[in-house]
Order: sequence, then structure tokens, then C-alpha cells
Amino acid sequence: MPQRVSGLWPCVLSFENLWLAYRKARRGKRGNVEVAVFEYGLEGNLLALQHELTVRSYRPGPYETFTVREPKARLISVAPFRDRVVHHVLMNVLEPVFDARMCPDSYACRKGKGTHAALDRYTCYARRFRYVWHGDIRKFFPTVDHAILKTVVSRLVKDAGVLWLAGTIVDAANAQEDVQAWFADDDLLAPLARRKGLPLGNMTSQWFANLYLDPFDRFVKQTLRAPGYVRYCDDFCLFHDDKTVLRGWIERCADFLGRTLRLELNGRCRQVVPVRRGLTFLGFWVFPTHRRISARALARSVRLLKRRAADDGFGSDLEGRAAVALPWIAHVSHADTFGLRERVLTRLGTTGSV
Repeated sequence: MPQRVSGLWPCVLSFENLWLAYRKARRGKRGNVEVAVFEYGLEGNLLALQHELTVRSYRPGPYETFTVREPKARLISVAPFRDRVVHHVLMNVLEPVFDARMCPDSYACRKGKGTHAALDRYTCYARRFRYVWHGDIRKFFPTVDHAILKTVVSRLVKDAGVLWLAGTIVDAANAQEDVQAWFADDDLLAPLARRKGLPLGNMTSQWFANLYLDPFDRFVKQTLRAPGYVRYCDDFCLFHDDKTVLRGWIERCADFLGRTLRLELNGRCRQVVPVRRGLTFLGFWVFPTHRRISARALARSVRLLKRRAADDGFGSDLEGRAAVALPWIAHVSHADTFGLRERVLTRLGTTGSV
């Protein structure tokens, strides 16, 4: 077990950290009424937060929720701006601690990694090994167990204040999708007695969820000794030259996830395939030699692109439309999509590099 980090609580409470957290939380939201109200009494609001954290009287407010369907329905929870500042207050200090602990083959949320780095790693392994198993977790965010998550965090952090704040944020999670699952030694009421679920929309949820699966990463790398492994949040791939070995690992992974983390594998993701056939991973159809954007991801991204252009009211403003399109162009340029990019830009009435 790694040595637990201490001395973090004074860093959390410093006014400099609160100021930085406020700056991060307001990024891209300067026109928001809630942000403007907070800024009107900025110094007093930050000092009040500092006092509440110091005496541990801070209590998170209620979430606003809405549902998105891209492609399946997901409940998105938006914390009050004041609470979002506190989320950054905590993660400004915990992010480097978590990042230093995590397996290098975990790619979500981490600086220098991300979707495209995960795809590059997948391609590297696809060129070295013959077979791949692509797995994911059934209803991951709604089934993260609060007690287990707090234990995972406490194995890294010693400060009582930091653990109190992390626990306060976790405990304040609003009701998520009710997913019933029983594991070894559970009684009939166990799924009802255990609190679970992280709100999609919290930046703390992204980091807590990533850390929650770190024991699984260690199991794959140290116990199974998988020669090829890449994970992005609850989406992961294991590689090997022997498909029989991979098939055996599926059941061992399912057993570890249930016994240790109270998670279940998605039942549809139990097939081992040759890498040469290609596999859909993170919205791309990935082959050892090239990539294509998946049909579902293409339809979703074009729909969102059009919606954003309409919502922002750019009309015939070509510069504005290009500003909307460029992030999408940068994303899909990681696949063989030159013709696609050209057609989409033409339909949007923009010009420029594709």
C-alpha cells in the first residue's frame, strides 16, 4: 500500500486556493446570472466559504437536473455555483495526488492523456497483439458504492479535513438511476442499505470515478499481467495473442469487479475479437492501420454541431461558424475523415483547413 499523503488541508483552506477555484469554476460562464450574483460579493463569499470549510459547517446545496439523450438517456446534475467552487477547491489539491497514484494506462480526466491519447495507445497495442477484449461496466456512475469510494480515497489521503470534505461531497449526491444488483454475501436488503451513485456533471465525480477503478487497473496489470491494457473511465480493452487467455480473463475480471468494487460487467461486452476486424472504441472504429469515426458518433456530433451553430445565432457569420466547427474538426481529424470534414464544412457554409 502506498504511503498516505498528509499536510493537504492547509492547502485546501488557503485563500489563494479558493481564488483559483473560483476562477476555474467561472470559466466559460461569465454571462451566467448565478455567477454574477456570486461575483457581486466575491471576497465576502470566498471568505464565508473558507470559514465554513475551516469549522466544517459547509453543506452542499441541491442539484438542478436535466436529461440528455446522446444516444441513451443520461441524468445530468448541475451543482450550485458555490458548490462548484468547492469542488475545484478540493480537486486543486487532490488531482496531483490521485494522478500520481493512478495506473499509466488510465486515460480519462488526466493532463497529457485524454481520448486521443487512449486511441493512440489502443492502436499501438492493436499492432502488437492479435486479439482484443473490449469491456465496460454496467451502469457505472449510478452504481459507484459510496463506502468503497471513501475507503479508496482514504488509502491515499491521511488528512481528516480532506477526507471530511470529500465524504461530504460524495454523501450529498442526489438520487441516481436505481440499479438493483446483489453480490456475494449480500442479504436481501443490501442493495437498498448501501448508498451509491455519483452525479454526472460534477468534476469531482469524474475524478472519483476514475480513482474508483484504480484497484481494477492494478488487478489487470499486476495479477493478470495483461501485456496490453487501456482504460478510459469505465471503457477498457485488454490485448493478447491467445484468445483463450482473454476469454479466461473475462470471468476473472467479472469476479474481481463484483467482489471488490460491487460492479458488474456489461453483459453485451464478453466477446474476444481479432484486432484486424476493427473495434468501436471511444467513438471511433479502430483498426491496426487506420481509424474511422463510428456511424453513431458521426450522427451525434453533426447533430450537436448544427445545434450549437443555431443556438449561438451565428447566422451567416462565417467566422462564427468556423469557430463552432474547428473543435469538431480537430477531434475527427484523428481518423481518416478528410472527405467527411470537407462535406460538413461545406454544408455549414464555412471554409478553411479540414
